[in-house]
Amino acid sequence: MVSSPHRLVVVRHAKAEGYGPSDFERELSARGRGDAAAAGAWLAEQGVTADAGLVSASVRTRQTWEILTESAGWSAEATFDRALYGADEDGVLDVVAMTDEAVGTLVVVGHNPTVGMLAQLLDDGEGPPDAVDRLMQGYPTSATAIFELPGAWSRIAMGRARLTAFAVGRGAAE
Repeated sequence: MVSSPHRLVVVRHAKAEGYGPSDFERELSARGRGDAAAAGAWLAEQGVTADAGLVSASVRTRQTWEILTESAGWSAEATFDRALYGADEDGVLDVVAMTDEAVGTLVVVGHNPTVGMLAQLLDDGEGPPDAVDRLMQGYPTSATAIFELPGAWSRIAMGRARLTAFAVGRGAAE
């Protein structure tokens, strides 16, 4: 039995350049770098400290993670998983369910439409109404949702997480 709820943070990568050698290799734009830093600062303001990251292996998600952690002041290690690049909501949830129970806060950085749908499907609808309303309006780049889970990672399921906060990182471009 877990003594306190786990926290899951679901982040859509920041704004990427419109082109690159391939979609997988697209880098963050200047705006994206500023937005990722703003999202990290917001997470720090919320008192979120990551214990681990689960990040798509694409260039833009890796860069988002690096800037997010620097801005938030985290030293957490991430697993960069190529399968998350094309995974659907259930695929991401399957990977999250394998998280070690010692991890209190897990940050997932991925792509839309998957992360936006995942966040909407995880939500039990009982969180702060303004946060739930903003979540349901869409999941733009740098969108960040914080969820509390009632139990073990292995028991995570759709509709069983409580949204506690939602924001979209917007910062100054470098």
